[in-house]
Amino acid sequence: MRLTNVYEAADALAPFRLSREYCETYNFHDNSGIILDCGEDVTGVLCSLDLSHRAVDEAKKVGANVIFTHHPAIFYPVSSLKADDPVLRCARAGISVISAHLNLDAAPGGIDEELMLGLGGRSCEIMHTLSEGGYGRVYGVEEQSLSAFVGGIGARFATERVTVYGERPVRRVASFCGAGLDDATVAFAIGRGADTVVSADGKHHLIAALAEAGVNVVLMTHYASENYGFVRFADNLKQKIKGTPVHVFTDERLM
Repeated sequence: MRLTNVYEAADALAPFRLSREYCETYNFHDNSGIILDCGEDVTGVLCSLDLSHRAVDEAKKVGANVIFTHHPAIFYPVSSLKADDPVLRCARAGISVISAHLNLDAAPGGIDEELMLGLGGRSCEIMHTLSEGGYGRVYGVEEQSLSAFVGGIGARFATERVTVYGERPVRRVASFCGAGLDDATVAFAIGRGADTVVSADGKHHLIAALAEAGVNVVLMTHYASENYGFVRFADNLKQKIKGTPVHVFTDERLM
């Protein structure tokens, strides 16, 4: 199997054109695709949310010479690299790198949709719609206390690091995977009648605006909000490239 075969399998699950469409439509930046091609036949794939030193170590340990990440291994053009940069470590070890970022966030069955499903939502309104899928969702859930809702997050997403503001019962949720809170998403959540917002990396003025509007705020770690869907993507990728080992690395320190 060649690296392009892994790319094509991922493209069938989360089309890379969605990244380009997202950037062109909503004025975002991304760098999804083949980041590093060492030109070797694929011996195995390690799926890791980030290209970290621990991920490189794990790839070497399990004999994978491709690392598939969600967060782009190179996001903006770089002017220099140090010897211990994970990208250079991969190059020296013959480990190729593919990253799927906004396309995997937005694809049907992608990370943002999986966050909604994990929180108990089903049908939804989408904020940033694309030709397929989109990003940012508002939906109804079974009515429950905020404490019960947060307890379900801890169990389902395997995380204890959840910060909570508010006390209202939970009926209608807005969720945005990763660092999804900004002025536009807050306005979308309030405008669509959400009583609870779930995301990560929230800035103070956004939390304050939601609190002022009487909306619960539930902040997971960035990692936990996305790794849930990323692991499911890895399982689907494994089915697409049967015969080639696909491993998953989760950095428990960041959950």
